[in-house]
Amino acid sequence: MHDLDYWSREGRTDLLGGGARLIPIHTPHGDFKVWTKRVGHNPRIKLLLLHGGPGATHEYFEPFDSWLPEAGIEYYYYDQLGSHRSDQPDIPDLWELPRFVDEVEQVRLALGLSADNFFLLGHSWGGILAIEYALAHPQHLKGLVISNMVASIPAYNRYAQSVLMPSIEPAVLAEIQALEAAKDYENPRYMELLVAHHYVHHVLRLPHAQWPDPVNRAFAHLNPKVYVPMQGPSELGASGKLVNWDRDADLHRIQVPTLTIGATHDTMDPAHMAAMARAMPQGRHLLCPNGSHMAMVDDQEAYMSGLIAFLQDVGSRA
Repeated sequence: MHDLDYWSREGRTDLLGGGARLIPIHTPHGDFKVWTKRVGHNPRIKLLLLHGGPGATHEYFEPFDSWLPEAGIEYYYYDQLGSHRSDQPDIPDLWELPRFVDEVEQVRLALGLSADNFFLLGHSWGGILAIEYALAHPQHLKGLVISNMVASIPAYNRYAQSVLMPSIEPAVLAEIQALEAAKDYENPRYMELLVAHHYVHHVLRLPHAQWPDPVNRAFAHLNPKVYVPMQGPSELGASGKLVNWDRDADLHRIQVPTLTIGATHDTMDPAHMAAMARAMPQGRHLLCPNGSHMAMVDDQEAYMSGLIAFLQDVGSRA
């Protein structure tokens, strides 16, 4: 997997190449730049990838390099504003869902993507962003992929309370909750417990020592100034600005062909993700039977094969 620094943060010097590009973004709080990189060429299928977090990076998508080029799919890595290779302004008012939707639309325009070829894939938080974009700008989409994300944060929190937390040993859960009650999130013990008793079961089902480099880089580069205000500090549910986000009742408005991807061991309820597909007029569902929240890594063949089949099918339509 590649690990290239395309521009120097210290000198703000562009070192762009190989399909990488900085795109100007206009906001109510100033103008900034976001990083994108094109891989491949296909006039009928152009896939823009929305990473999770909020405030994570494109890096954990790098396994796509082993699958999509061979399938002839053009795709775009993209670090959202506030993320690793893009500008990271310390302006809390920027971290709002409507502004992120507007950012995606500016990126689409800059890349020249249109309803003839524009596919949008959002994973985790990126799935929220993809749903909101599809509701706001449906006329520009050829197809949509909602990966490992439910359409309701209240539903996610209920699943965390009823399924995820009870799966943790009671003594361990009590210690995690005590650290959260004390707001001691920076305590190394907090992540130590979460990784051993939650992450390796529901986030990425590999021993932590075997997590691949792109995943480790994405976690290392997570921007807490974006993540915490929107998601909240707890890793067992959401409590930030997104806490009341719920689009279950609006899914029927998404008319474009849409694939929801879930996984048996996901942090998100697999049954909810299957129901989302049934709620959309052209919805389809892919279950990764051996995967977790990062199924593109731990159930890669099921994830990539299903994704490619969807893109090629919809992309072949006039």
